[in-house]
Amino acid sequence: MESADEFVRTLDKKTHKKLFQNIRIAEQTNNPKFFKKLNKDIWEFRVRFSNKQVRLLAFWDKRNKENTLVIATNGFTKKTQKTPTKEISKAEQIMKQYLEQ
Repeated sequence: MESADEFVRTLDKKTHKKLFQNIRIAEQTNNPKFFKKLNKDIWEFRVRFSNKQVRLLAFWDKRNKENTLVIATNGFTKKTQKTPTKEISKAEQIMKQYLEQ
């Protein structure tokens, strides 16, 4: 199962840079263009760059009342409008494993 970290390593240099640029912007703003809620727990972080639609799926770890963490689970390059069900299932499985540890 490919993790978000492994996926990010496969990106070309310019796409990698754009992804992290958008992550830094998302940390400072609450811009809905970056995140889309897919279900109760899983969110999609969206980056469009150079005719690519790069997606990182993530969830919020709110167990610590003072610090909420956004945990990226897996990533993929989106080819259609609909997010593949297998990618959402993969994110849910990684989230479950994370929360059990």
